[in-house]
Amino acid sequence: MTAPSPPALSVRGAAKRFGAVVALDGVDIQVRRGEVLALLGDNGAGKSTLIKCVSGVHRLDAGTVEMDGVPVDLGSPADARALGIETVYQDLALFDNLDPAANFYAGREMTTPRWLPRGLRLVRRRAMAEATVVVLRRLAVGVADLTTPVGLMSGGQRQAVAVARAAAFATNVVILDEPTAALGVRESRHVLDLIARLRAEGLAIIVVSHAMDHVMEMADRAVVLRRGRAVGELVPRPENKEQIVSLIVGGNG
Repeated sequence: MTAPSPPALSVRGAAKRFGAVVALDGVDIQVRRGEVLALLGDNGAGKSTLIKCVSGVHRLDAGTVEMDGVPVDLGSPADARALGIETVYQDLALFDNLDPAANFYAGREMTTPRWLPRGLRLVRRRAMAEATVVVLRRLAVGVADLTTPVGLMSGGQRQAVAVARAAAFATNVVILDEPTAALGVRESRHVLDLIARLRAEGLAIIVVSHAMDHVMEMADRAVVLRRGRAVGELVPRPENKEQIVSLIVGGNG
């Protein structure tokens, strides 16, 4: 029998302190391709610290991170991106005055000719716009006018653009921090459908969310953090929703 392939991302014994505050205390998680892992927990549970460590924003004090079973060093966000990890934070990190294509390629502009120093090259705006259209169509993201600055778009459209930008460059893992927060029912539906398409494309997806109904729908597994520790892992179903909530708030579950 063929041995199963290693997870796309595996974190073991993750520990992180900020002075006297223990943010992570020996956390283990793993996520495979084609899977959505929900990270759950109350405020201060360690969710944001964990995803920032995986994204290269913070460096772990102890523990290991592996990609496809190979230990990796995530010393910076650039290291994470080079390994195919893309993160969409709650603030989306979009430039409101730029259109979707300019946001997609901010800091990674297509330029020519390649033999010139980067500062002297011409930006290939048409090529970037065409590549952006391909990604948006692939993910069924509806943007009526690609010349519209994202600051004039609805919250759902902005979220979709940010997620699509991550999908355009991620080859392994997409991390989404509260992707449906502050969205209406219709816009949340579009984002959930987008997450399902990313999963179908074979990406490993980590979602931080407080929206339990959305977790029940989109997540294959859920890991609950409390006070920097992983206190439970379940397959989220309506019948164990109360158990998950109990783990989050500190009950006996």
